[in-house]
Amino acid sequence: MMFGLDGKKKTLIQTIGLVVVMGSLAWASVPLYDWFCRVTGYGGATNTADTGSDVILDQTIVIRFDASRERDFPWEFRPIQREMEVRIGETGLAFYEAYNPTNRIIAGSSSYNVFPFDAGNFFVKIDCFCFEEQILHPGERVQMPVTFYVDPEIVDDRDAKYTPRITLSYTFYEIDLPEDIAEVGQATESTTN
Repeated sequence: MMFGLDGKKKTLIQTIGLVVVMGSLAWASVPLYDWFCRVTGYGGATNTADTGSDVILDQTIVIRFDASRERDFPWEFRPIQREMEVRIGETGLAFYEAYNPTNRIIAGSSSYNVFPFDAGNFFVKIDCFCFEEQILHPGERVQMPVTFYVDPEIVDDRDAKYTPRITLSYTFYEIDLPEDIAEVGQATESTTN
């Protein structure tokens, strides 16, 4: 009888330990995957920098800009310029435009990736609208900048050095309004109704 009770305790402890380990792995998986993507460029993740490159090559590369929205997201969203040619290492500046055609305040955030994935590790953002949430009032139209360069080390990479074109894609999706803005929006809606 005593052996059965100890076996049950052991099984219970193992089960609890397994649940704790699995929960920890689930909690850590997103930051670990994000770190892995930033380090390797896997999945088109990009790098960031505070300043532009010190080295600018004579070789050029075409950057294509793409925009999409999550299904049912009401904003209009598009790149101002579909593509540009920049020298590798040169700082580029592109703009995207967002428009809120609704009668309510909407907050949005964007996810992004770079294609081909091999080039993701060499696409460096200095500043980007994607670094923070965007809030548009009814009828508001804004132009949002992204400042970037292609790291000159791309020409030495076994896979990425033959990349003639990089596509930078953004997808906007709706997020909750910050509390202070949500209160203003509710007050505005109640006075217009």
